Amino acid sequence: MIHKKPRKYIPADFEIRWENLEPLFVELRDRQISSVDDLEQWLRDRSEVEAALEEDFAWRYIRMTCDTANEDLLQAFQYFATEIEPKIAPCNNELNEKLVGSAYIDQLDHDKYFIYLRGVRKALELFREENIPLQTEIQVEQQKYQSITGSMSVHIGDKEYTLEQASVFLKDVDRAKRQQAWETITARRLQDKDQLDQLFDKLRELRHKVALNANFENFRDYMFQALGRFDYTPQDCYAFHEAIEKEIVPILRDKAHERQQALNLPSLKPWDLDVDVSGKPALKPFNNGDDLIEKSIQCFSNISRYLGERLEIMKDNQLFDVESRKGKAPGGYNYPLAETGAPFIFMNSANTFRDLTTMVHEGGHAVHTFLTADLELNDFKHCPAEVAELASMSMELISMDNWEVYFDNAEDLKRAKRDQLFDVLKTLPWVAVVDQFQHWIYTNPDHTDAQRTDAWVQIYERFGAGFADWSEHRDSLQNLWQKQLHIFEVPFYYIEYGMAQLGAIAVWKNYKENPETGLQQYLDALKLGYTKSIREIYETAGIKFDFSADYVKELADFVKAEMDKI
Repeated sequence: MIHKKPRKYIPADFEIRWENLEPLFVELRDRQISSVDDLEQWLRDRSEVEAALEEDFAWRYIRMTCDTANEDLLQAFQYFATEIEPKIAPCNNELNEKLVGSAYIDQLDHDKYFIYLRGVRKALELFREENIPLQTEIQVEQQKYQSITGSMSVHIGDKEYTLEQASVFLKDVDRAKRQQAWETITARRLQDKDQLDQLFDKLRELRHKVALNANFENFRDYMFQALGRFDYTPQDCYAFHEAIEKEIVPILRDKAHERQQALNLPSLKPWDLDVDVSGKPALKPFNNGDDLIEKSIQCFSNISRYLGERLEIMKDNQLFDVESRKGKAPGGYNYPLAETGAPFIFMNSANTFRDLTTMVHEGGHAVHTFLTADLELNDFKHCPAEVAELASMSMELISMDNWEVYFDNAEDLKRAKRDQLFDVLKTLPWVAVVDQFQHWIYTNPDHTDAQRTDAWVQIYERFGAGFADWSEHRDSLQNLWQKQLHIFEVPFYYIEYGMAQLGAIAVWKNYKENPETGLQQYLDALKLGYTKSIREIYETAGIKFDFSADYVKELADFVKAEMDKI
């Protein structure tokens, strides 16, 4: 069993309520600092408070997403969002001011604290008192997306399914069954289209106000600063989109043509994109959630004993909730528990191949959580998404050489690897679409729902629109963006998947050439947390932080060649 790290500043039985927290923030604010050693102790004490708050919030979020219909869990989450976070925000700003104003700040180790202090100064620059109630309202509104989508279910035949469970039918070799399932799922999503449009309109309006209050023209420019994007600009993102359009879309267009011919169809429809072209039933790498966890422990153990032990620790401490059920929020995540030093993995398994890759993806995040658990300050563990997703997407590829744990049949194993490598390439255009759509949304803050729909369709079609014929299903095409949780809950967190996907291919390339060295470089990079720049972390992993057209082409050619070998 694992336990929270012993506290040195706050009591072990400390209850997270504002009346208990306020004296701590007052003490930190008023404490006399007479040396650089005092300042470092102050940083450690502040970090301990932040870790306790983060873990408390984590469990509120985890429990709420595991059961979105439970009103008590929702209220517990909203208490933190409305009664604690708004009061903490100005206190944190005061503590940041105390830190940067300290006479001893220049005596701190520059290499150790540079990234951290850079983030503190940026937070001070962006802080506005008038944004606190807006950010609280945004937090509460965002949660509504989980409640709306978590309640979605459909009946196929005489049985009720969550949408994740129903999506299994999209792999059925019987085209009529695929079509029926797709139309049933789509019709259910469209029932809540207006409600989700209204929710997003409100979120867009609130976010724009936050940006204006912070003296930005739009929320896009504000978020580039708030996310700490010190290493690239919006223009770099547009160039990355163009590189994907030029180098990746043609490969996928050819693959779609091959699919159409293999299925002997006049055109591909949206329900033809997931079925195996061999005519064989969908891959079934495990039987249920427990089997998925056990096989994943074995898979990770075969790569490295250390990796397998991390998942075993999570299993022993009940830090998984993997099976889909009604009332559970959609999607999947790895949530770090700041004090415990371990994570919680949440996902919606429906016993499909995609669930296998979700598990190894979140397992990569989990390993990252363990590797950074002992970093001195809590903030050192707050990796930017470009690094966090490198951890997870690399693990998807590194783990492939041990997927025989999931597949007894050699041909099924080959199918799984081909599907995974195809998905690696397929990820990139979708990332470009979602990212470019968000650029458009927030740089056109006064747009109407109709204009937003038109913008979505134009962007999606530019990147191939999934290479399916949507002519008879325009309403479904127009509504696809509502499936993407990130657009509602974590705006602008998406381009990082594309950057990290390139990095992951490069990590995998190194691993294939020298497994021991490649794995060690990957782990060494993750151990850094966020104590170095993104570029330095990528270099530690033995790869480049690069998303130029030439690099996209080089790595796409490598993936294509590996697909051809299988």
